[in-house]
Amino acid sequence: MKDTVQQFEHVIVICRSLFEKKLKDYGPAWRIMRPQSITDQIYIKANRIRSIEIKGVSQIDEGIRSEFIGIVNYGIIGIIQLALGFADSCDITEQEALGLYDNYMTQTKELMYKKNHDYDEAWRSMRISSYTDLILMKIHRTKQIEDNCGQTLVSEGIDANYMDMVNYSLFGLIKLEFGEEDGTAN
Repeated sequence: MKDTVQQFEHVIVICRSLFEKKLKDYGPAWRIMRPQSITDQIYIKANRIRSIEIKGVSQIDEGIRSEFIGIVNYGIIGIIQLALGFADSCDITEQEALGLYDNYMTQTKELMYKKNHDYDEAWRSMRISSYTDLILMKIHRTKQIEDNCGQTLVSEGIDANYMDMVNYSLFGLIKLEFGEEDGTAN
């Protein structure tokens, strides 16, 4: 698990760095987004990954790596928006946004570490395309929960689905960064 923790921290730094740079460019403009819009943004990114996986080629000079990073960052934004509610303006500072990002990323990775312990790192034997399918399934679940006004009878809520999408994306980034694309360690 030691390698897993180091690999997670490595890809989280990559995601956080982009989040921080975008904050400098745009500020926390995403504060105006309702959670449903964030879910749709994640859907666009996951669908593009699946499209590239199926077609085997991309016409835009960005591969799936940037989309997984986007899912991680939008997933954390989604969790923030669920906690704070959406706003009509950018009502937090860049520093507050980074603090919230760090807080919810910590909660998300702690959940992964617990699940990783129980599942004995089964994700390492999975294909990246399976993460894509699982993210898309989680998006459809999230949309259904949103359509049900956030109410579930026995299932996890929207926040847990966002956390799972973030963690599946982090798994994909680890495999891309450390050369384990086919589901086997090199």
